[in-house]
Order: sequence, then structure tokens, then C-alpha cells
Amino acid sequence: MTAGATRTIDVTALMDERRLSAFNYRLIALSWLITVFDGLDIMMVSFTAPYMRDELHLTKAMLGNIFAIGTAGMVIGGLACSYIGDRIGRRPAIIGCAFAFSVLTIATGLVNSYPALLALRFVDGLAIGGMLPLAWALNIEFVPKRMRSTVVAVIMMGYSLGSAGAGPLTNLIAPSHGWQGVYIAGGSATLVIAIALAIGLPESVRFLVARGLKPDLVARTIRRVEPGADVRADDHFILGDEATTKAAFHVRMLFEGRLAIVTILLAVGYTASSLAIYFGANWGPSVLEELHIPRQTAAVISSIGGLLGALGGVAAMRVNDRFGLWFVALVPAIAVPLLLANGFGFIPMPGFKVAVVIQAMLIGTEHASIISLCGIFYPSAIRASGAGAVSSTGKIGGVMGPLLGAAVLSSGIPILRSYAILAICPAILCACMLGIAAATRVRVHAEPELVEDVVPAS
Repeated sequence: MTAGATRTIDVTALMDERRLSAFNYRLIALSWLITVFDGLDIMMVSFTAPYMRDELHLTKAMLGNIFAIGTAGMVIGGLACSYIGDRIGRRPAIIGCAFAFSVLTIATGLVNSYPALLALRFVDGLAIGGMLPLAWALNIEFVPKRMRSTVVAVIMMGYSLGSAGAGPLTNLIAPSHGWQGVYIAGGSATLVIAIALAIGLPESVRFLVARGLKPDLVARTIRRVEPGADVRADDHFILGDEATTKAAFHVRMLFEGRLAIVTILLAVGYTASSLAIYFGANWGPSVLEELHIPRQTAAVISSIGGLLGALGGVAAMRVNDRFGLWFVALVPAIAVPLLLANGFGFIPMPGFKVAVVIQAMLIGTEHASIISLCGIFYPSAIRASGAGAVSSTGKIGGVMGPLLGAAVLSSGIPILRSYAILAICPAILCACMLGIAAATRVRVHAEPELVEDVVPAS
């Protein structure tokens, strides 16, 4: 090649042929930290609700509206912020969401009326709902395909930890500083992380290349990822598994080619999994108490099951990255008979308590798994929008879970049967995972066959 001649650099090959570096670990750590506070903010309202009720004289209906409007904001935010991330880039969208929900969380601690609380929870939900799909997309695009779902599962452990920490943080702060102190503390900590993101968060090179943007930034970022890489701003950067496109996102892109099947199955599976997770989070301890298990023991059982589920999600995605989605589908398949056995009283005490922990672990593992799959199948140009659409649709399950729990527990049927009814959720998720595996016919991390159907060559 003559001096000064334009070279063609395949960014896909460059990323896939390397190991995770210090750059990746810094990015994962930043993403992990912001998802910790994303999970904390989502769950904070559940634990501060009794304090709000007493101080602001809120009725149960008012509290229900506060819970629901936050979820509604998350649904809209997941769609809107993901679209923005596919238009202007992952970095500015993530940083914008982080600053928005940090400031809005602090502001929540300063309100003193029900209407103001409703308004803030809705707007805060917009930013909270947009964060996770953007973080998934950014990290997916900096790691080899063989590591993508594993890395997302690791990041989602931060979300689980933040969700689990909302209760202890409320217990620590609220008795002496009121529920307002919980929001001010959580929002202030999030603001620190948002500043760190503004300083250290990179833009996705796959996004830039897919959009044909800023080759100088692409070259600089590649050298940050791989300091020894021989790349220049005047190189021609391509994605070997995708075509470059500057076309604006349209919903139909999520349903072109085999993505039509994949998107639908992801959305259905995510919804079923969310229903099971939210059912357990809201009603699990109450069900155990109704079965004459002490409140403290019920809380411990729920906490252990949730923690093991987060760890199980990482293990399942490592299996997925190595062996494919067929093997991951075994997790919900195992959960179904265990839930049925519990629901029909086939497991006596004390084995029942162990079985409840195991089933909670399996439900948590399968939920972390479907979350980790949301952005894997979409090309870089629409990855955030795809993940955002699936996760926002899945929030329907988050709304249905508490309602289903209330209906079942109020119906008069033996409370133990709630576990048997819940078995429907992993059964649906298992079928969806098998359908996705069959539709793609390759390991989950292999994109090229899907992309050919989605982004036409320019």
C-alpha cells in the first residue's frame, strides 16, 4: 500500500479479535454504577411510601397513582430516550438521562404536595426508563460478540444491587431525616456518577461507523480501546457485519426480515418475565407470611433469592455466549415444574423454604437473561431503539404483576396456588427463548444473518 493511500478498517473484526481491556473495565464500572442508582431510584418510592403517606396524608389510591405514573414514565422514556440515542449517540443520551434523574430525584425530596409528587415521578420515570437500554447498547458495541450478553448481565447486577439497597437506605435515613433525606442522598450520589460519566464516557465507535460520522473520533476512540492500534482519521471505517446507513429510525426496522419474529418473541418473553419478577417483588413476602413463615424469615428468603438470581443471570449469559440460547432456555424450563410442585403442596417444610429460594433464583436468572438479550440482535444503527422498545413493552408485565397478585390473593383460592399460577410465566419465556433460537439458527451473539435483512447496503 502506497503512503497516504486510504485504508479500509473493519471495526467489527478489530473488536472481535481482542480481549477485554482496561478501557472496557472502566466502561463497565461506570455503567454498573449508574445502573445501581437507576435501580435504587426505581425502588426507593416503594420503601418511602409509608413515610409519604403519613406526612402528606396520601390515600392508598394516591400511592397507587404515584407508583403507576412512574412506570408510565419509564415506558415512554424507554422508547423516547432510546430513539434519541440512535439519533445523536449513546454518550449524550446517557449523560443527559443521568443528570436528569439525579436532579429530579433531589427535587422529589423537596416537594410537599401530591400533585407535585405525581409530576416529578412521571418526569423522573422518563429518564430512568431511558437509561438501561442505552447502557446496554453502549457496552455491547465495545466488546467481542462472544462476551456481549455476559457483559450486559454483569451491568444488570448493579441494577439488582441498587434495587436491593433501597430498603436499607430508607431504614438508615428516613427515621432521622425523613423520606426527603432519602431522595436527596440518592440523587446527590447519582449526580456524582453523572459527572463521572460526563468526564469518562466514550461514544460508541460502532454507532459512529454505522452512521458514517466523525472518522477522527472513531480513530481516537479505537486508540483508547486498543492503544497499539494503527488507525488514522483518514482511514475508511466499516462494520464487516453491517452496512452503513444514515436513514432515520422507523418502527418497521424492528420487524424486517427475521427481526419480525425476534422482536415479538423478545417482547412477549420480557413481559412474562417482568410479570413474574414484579409479582414476587410485591407479593412474595406477603405470600410467605400467609403461609405462617415469620416476616423476618420471609424477607431473608426473598433477599437471598433475588441476589442469587442476579448472580445466576451472569452465569446463564456466560453459558449463552459459549453454547447458545438453547441451553439458557433450560432455566425457565426447570422453574416450571418447581413452581407447580410448590403450588400444589408436593414439597413439605422445611424443604419448601429451600424450594422458594431456588425458584426465586431461577426467576431472577431468567429475567436477567431476557434483559441481556434485548440489544443483542439489532444492528448498531437501531440497537438502542430495539432494546428500548422491547424493555418498554416488557414494563406491561411490571404493571400486570402486582395487579395479578392482588387478584389471586383476593380470590379466595388457596394462597399456595399462586406459585402454580406463576408457572405460566417461565413456561411462556421458555417457549420464546426456544423460538428465538430457532429463528436465528445460530448462537445468540452472531449478528450477520439478521443484519442483512435489516439494513440495506447503501
